[in-house]
Amino acid sequence: GSVTQATNKATAVTLSTASGRITMSGAALAAATIVSFVLANTAIAATDTLVINHVSGGTPGSYTFNAQCAAGSATINVRNNTAGSLSEAIVLQFNLIKGVIT
Repeated sequence: GSVTQATNKATAVTLSTASGRITMSGAALAAATIVSFVLANTAIAATDTLVINHVSGGTPGSYTFNAQCAAGSATINVRNNTAGSLSEAIVLQFNLIKGVIT
């Protein structure tokens, strides 16, 4: 599946699949700044891991990504690693790894 952010890079998106693509808004992200948004996804459990890769759009290597899973969602953090503002509609691909903590 795929989904596109509607307003800005902090806008939440919904996509309930184990893998998919998120096209982020092309809104500006200031230098050395982190933005977070929520991926609502019924497939995600708090014990899971969400792997994120930058697959197209924008400047490769200019961003860092991570995610924190919760029941039914994940918060995804995107950091601009450059010394300048970037206004790029980057495309993220995610894959869900199911986990169990015993």
